[in-house]
Amino acid sequence: MKMKKRINQALVVVGFGFLSISFTSAQNTVVNDDAMARINQNGNWLSYGRTHSEQRFSPLTDITKENVGALQPDWYFPIPNSHSLVSTPLVVDGVIYFIASLNIVRALDATSGEELWSFNPQVGQVAPERMRAGWDNSRGIAIWEDKLFVATWDGRLIGLNRESGEQLWSTQTIDPALAMYITGAPKAFKGKVLIGNGGTENGPNRGYVSAYDAETGDQAWRFWIVPGNPADGFEDDAMEMAAETWTGEWWRHGGGGNSWHGWTYDAELEQLYIGTGNGSPWNRKIRSPSGGDNLFLDSIVALDPDTGAYLWHHQNTPGETWDYNSNMDIVLADLVIDGEPIKALMQAPKNGFFYVINRKNGELLSAEKITEVTWASHYDLDTARPVELPGVRYETSAIRISPGPVGAHSWHAMSFNPNTGLAYIPSIHSSTVYGDAGIDIENFEREQWRLNTGVNSRPGGGTRDDAPASLQAWDPVRQEQVWEVLADDIWNAGTLTTATNLLFQGRADGHLIAYDAETGEELWDYDLGLGISAPPITYAIDGKQYLALLVGWGGSMAALGGSQAAEHGWSYGAQERRLIAFSLNGTAVLPTQAPPLVPQPLSSSDFIVNQDLAVEGGLEFNGTCSMCHGGGAIAAGIAPDLRASGIPLLREAFENVVRNGALSDNGMPIYRDLTDEQLESLRHYIRSRAEVTLRANQ
Repeated sequence: MKMKKRINQALVVVGFGFLSISFTSAQNTVVNDDAMARINQNGNWLSYGRTHSEQRFSPLTDITKENVGALQPDWYFPIPNSHSLVSTPLVVDGVIYFIASLNIVRALDATSGEELWSFNPQVGQVAPERMRAGWDNSRGIAIWEDKLFVATWDGRLIGLNRESGEQLWSTQTIDPALAMYITGAPKAFKGKVLIGNGGTENGPNRGYVSAYDAETGDQAWRFWIVPGNPADGFEDDAMEMAAETWTGEWWRHGGGGNSWHGWTYDAELEQLYIGTGNGSPWNRKIRSPSGGDNLFLDSIVALDPDTGAYLWHHQNTPGETWDYNSNMDIVLADLVIDGEPIKALMQAPKNGFFYVINRKNGELLSAEKITEVTWASHYDLDTARPVELPGVRYETSAIRISPGPVGAHSWHAMSFNPNTGLAYIPSIHSSTVYGDAGIDIENFEREQWRLNTGVNSRPGGGTRDDAPASLQAWDPVRQEQVWEVLADDIWNAGTLTTATNLLFQGRADGHLIAYDAETGEELWDYDLGLGISAPPITYAIDGKQYLALLVGWGGSMAALGGSQAAEHGWSYGAQERRLIAFSLNGTAVLPTQAPPLVPQPLSSSDFIVNQDLAVEGGLEFNGTCSMCHGGGAIAAGIAPDLRASGIPLLREAFENVVRNGALSDNGMPIYRDLTDEQLESLRHYIRSRAEVTLRANQ
């Protein structure tokens, strides 16, 4: 690791100091808004960001800068048949709850790792065809009183008895005909559970978020993010207002806006904030041909938590056309800006700016670049709008834009420490070339279950010579970087910070690191032997503080990351996925992980590639299979590398898996609608890609 520091000696500290506290596990904690709003949770971790503020800040003080080097594994729990682990565990009264692949939920004794119960929603059996949309990722679960809530890949929201894991109710939140899916962690508040969905890229879909009654699963309200067909009438005044910012027949294309993550409940102001998604399709020329801001794409929207009624909004990227979304965490804090106390909201979305907003009314206070940004020069605070640069909407030719679709900051959680006054952001430095040459803009059509963005895009390379990514400490008051640690991979995990001014982050290379939150100095490093995508948490039981996280390479880069991601060797099924808890002077001995493994394509003299079929299969693969098996058939860990599989060599075996669902319990979708010709073309494409690699390796 390389480190670059820009330390501001006049750092302003915002918030309160914390005394050393030892916690004893509470009994019968009532998990409600009061509990989730408190800084002191008696050593528990009650919601995705620990508290309603989503700061990922812990007041625990047993682990310090002086003794963090003594952290060792205390216990571990192996997770068989899992492959993508990105979620945040929750801890209540000595029990740790977490969700893994295929939305399987487990409850463990948080002091020993002993399994107490598990719940399997049987996604592979219930919805084998719906699994073709999106990825087998889940960012977390939610708890309200005696219930736990899990949102499944296929769109169900399920209420469980927290003590036993027994299913109490199940509600389908997605129209089964639409290519939508769920990867976000539900948000519980005021006796309700909020969930949204993804699926913008997979069909002509229209985004929304829905709140459900925590006791019954009945829908309480729904907020649509983009307007539908005006001829059908508008659901509310907000949709009528939003329709004025769209042109053409946008509703034929869905519009997008899917809110798949990034929801924050403000218990103090009684407001709910949602981050919204990108357009469907990406290209605004198609969905809104005469321009327009396209509300409420790529926005932060404040809603009434009781009714879902619109309160205010700020649109981060008006008329977005680069796959920018604002589904990143929305963090609340009390800041002092220009001598005035502010109820602030902070977000670092994909588009490269860091936003500070007065959450009482939505006033934009500041917006500054955290990475290289070439689509806009700056933000005009008088208009609360970005100042776009010429040609960035690929009006006349393809253009290299930074950030690209992966974003300057993705869903990997940032944290905020009220002691240091700093936000800690896993940031990315990359670009993409956007264009639409050869795309029939006027006659463009979308269909469900197929990837089609309306844009020709290709990687544009890194934007910095020194690193593709970094962990940076950002001062939201001064809107400037305080320190930075450079990273060798773009896909590093979210962060956790503590009252002892420690900062923890897992990395794509498998290292879990503790930093000095004030300076960025590395204090502790533990190699877990497998890429980390999930953020760590900390909790305390009977006066003992633990640090815990899920270890298992996952997320979109583990699917679409291509050769660069594949070179890590975090291959499907190669290394054991685990939940690991650390403590000071822990005594558990972790089994040695299997070494990195980069799958090697199989050679076959019996399979003669038909190049015409391979070309057809490439088009089918990119629209159907690449979401999991990787672009160019180069898998990066979330699914098998088909170039190294014997199944495509055998027609019957391939059909049995792809069309008949032989591996649906492992997360492989069923594609009953594929014809014999399409199946054959896929086989020839996969084998052509294997042969290309074999020749290159000679």
